Amino acid sequence: MLNLNRSSSGNIIAELASAGLVREIVDDTQERPNHSRAGRPGVMVELVSDAVFFLGVEIGVEHITAARIDLAANIVNVSSEPFDGPSMNAEAAIERAVALSIESISPDQWHRCEGFGISTPAQMDRNGLVRLAPLLGWRDVNLVELAQARLPIRVPVTAENDANAFAIGATYGHSEAHPGVTLFIVLESGVGGGIAVDGNLFRGAHGLAGEIGHLHIAGEPGSGQNLEQLIGLENIMVEYRKISTRSVAEFGDFLDDVRDREPNAVMIAEDWARSLALALVQTCRIIDPDRVVLGGSVAALYPLVAARVAVHMQTAQEQSFPIPSIVLNDEFSAGSAFGAACMLHQRYLSVESNRFEETAKQE
Repeated sequence: MLNLNRSSSGNIIAELASAGLVREIVDDTQERPNHSRAGRPGVMVELVSDAVFFLGVEIGVEHITAARIDLAANIVNVSSEPFDGPSMNAEAAIERAVALSIESISPDQWHRCEGFGISTPAQMDRNGLVRLAPLLGWRDVNLVELAQARLPIRVPVTAENDANAFAIGATYGHSEAHPGVTLFIVLESGVGGGIAVDGNLFRGAHGLAGEIGHLHIAGEPGSGQNLEQLIGLENIMVEYRKISTRSVAEFGDFLDDVRDREPNAVMIAEDWARSLALALVQTCRIIDPDRVVLGGSVAALYPLVAARVAVHMQTAQEQSFPIPSIVLNDEFSAGSAFGAACMLHQRYLSVESNRFEETAKQE
């Protein structure tokens, strides 16, 4: 498949084995090789999954989530903690994110770390400079530099908008890229979006493609509310706490009441479904996705109101237009942190890898 001869392949595998990244599979039950073939018989090799690892964090408005993945891009560990984002500056947020990421990693394991990825709801450039993060109150801060100064080891660091990171993670590691156009939506306190075309992330001219959270949705006259103000976690909980009899009402309690068909909770869920449907109809007429993938903690509400979302979408658009499939990502609660780690995994396996740089210098 790679158009390499056996000698070149063998040398490459020997180098990878020497670095501890692959190993020979010893399986006496395997079928004996065909001895009629000339030359030495081939051997099977596999990745040493725990040879290296990659870290990713999502710095949200109400939580920080950290994920660690191995060389096979499998999730090894996920941890999360509450976080009052608007009350902290970027320096304090990065310090907490780093601490959460490394709390389960012993010092003797650090040499296996090959990168640290950051995701957050912000407008930022490709170098990790946050131009504006309105929900967190940040402006003109370089997250990459802040993280590099706080990590206990020097490794590559990248930063990305949380919705784009979610899109990267949701499309990463599959044997085949999903064909067509996919809209990825992160539902947290804010609402972020990303677009993938044939498996490749489409950022747009300024990295803001797919940001449907800023769509203005028809509501009360003169309300001027955008989507994230209507269906974000904060609005849900404000409305729910008005009608809840619980002394301390949490999002999980709201979901329980919706499942139990509590009338007031169902009414809030119905408003949420209608606003999401109207936003999707507008977005679908521009980018025409064949699939919508939902992630973030608030995405857990969608299965409870999926039928209502479908009805509202059918009512709000011409019947001749197709309705995309809407699914939950398998790792919807940790999707952005996972995607941030995947960015470093991808970098490690590319010509941008530090290993290639070191080889080039030696040559």
